[in-house]
Amino acid sequence: MKIKKGDHVIVVAGKDRGREGTVIAAYPERDRVLVQGVNMVKKNTKVTQGMRGNKEGGIVHTEAPIHVSNVQVVDPDSKKPSRVGYRAGDDGKKVRVSRSSGKDI
Repeated sequence: MKIKKGDHVIVVAGKDRGREGTVIAAYPERDRVLVQGVNMVKKNTKVTQGMRGNKEGGIVHTEAPIHVSNVQVVDPDSKKPSRVGYRAGDDGKKVRVSRSSGKDI
C-alpha cells in the first residue's frame, strides 16, 4: 500500500469527494485508511460510568475507514491529487515520489 500514516490525502471518489485530510491510521491487510474528518459516521455507544461518577455514552460522531483506492496523496507543489511511485534513494532505500512532479513525499 502506497499511502501511509501522516500523509496528506484528498478523496477522489465517494460521498466525500474533494475533502482533504491527514491519514490517522492505515490498515494494509484490509486495504483501508482512516482519514481525519472524512467518512464521518454516527455510532451508538453504551452508557458507562467514567471517572468521578460521570456517565458517558450516547451518539458519537467518528471517522470510519475508507478504501485506499478512493484517496490520493496531495502533491506538495501543485496541491492536486497525485499517484505515488518509488525510486532508489541515496543510501539504497526506497523513496516515495510524486508521479506528477517527481518530488519526494
